[in-house]
Amino acid sequence: MGTEITAHVILPARREQIELKTADGLTLVGELALPADRDPVATLVTFHPLPTAAGMMDSHVLRKAAWRLPALADLAVLRFNTRGTASARGRSGGEFGDGVAERLDVAAAFEFAEGLNPYGRELPNLWALGWSFGSELVLKYGCEPGVLGAILLSPPLHRAQPEDLDVWAASGKPVLALVPENDDYLRPAEARERFARIPQAEVVGVYGAKHLWVGEKYVRIVLDAIVRRVNPAAAVPLPTEWDGPYEKYAAF
Repeated sequence: MGTEITAHVILPARREQIELKTADGLTLVGELALPADRDPVATLVTFHPLPTAAGMMDSHVLRKAAWRLPALADLAVLRFNTRGTASARGRSGGEFGDGVAERLDVAAAFEFAEGLNPYGRELPNLWALGWSFGSELVLKYGCEPGVLGAILLSPPLHRAQPEDLDVWAASGKPVLALVPENDDYLRPAEARERFARIPQAEVVGVYGAKHLWVGEKYVRIVLDAIVRRVNPAAAVPLPTEWDGPYEKYAAF
């Protein structure tokens, strides 16, 4: 039998500490995780929850996506701290911009992923993955020409305005919203009403889940849904055991 893939297991990948440069001169710290021995088939450009409520690039669902999906689904995962946000990777320059100045952070992430500057990478098939506050950034600023679609976790729809949803509607790009049954801010029934502005949007209510997706059961539901959308050729549900080498998160 293999090793059970639990919260502390880090599967093999090529991991590189990266820096993003914003148009207003800030340096944002992050990490790019790639499959260990092959090219990725698609890329998740991720946006973390609210930094004033402890959100960061290491927020657990994004961290586990980076630890598992390069090995299990051939995906690249780009994580970074938005302006003023700190994690074990370090602190990004600047100060929290209340979702306004972060427009430049979103642009910097996609410029890096598209290889539009000397320090960037030309990564394939970009998808925007936003969690909570990060979903607001995706809805407001993420409908870039090079982005194939959006995946939203626990979208509160606080900052995103109807006109932001209309941009996605007009683009025709797919939008998947995973909405916890017991979310603190937006629950499935209301989410379906509000996302109706985007005809192609799919709202999936997740029974028993809460805003923070605590529990391995819910992490697996989220990661399976992401992989189904981004790499349909991958085997889903994802394996829950691993037969090869792995590391353990040092904090455990």
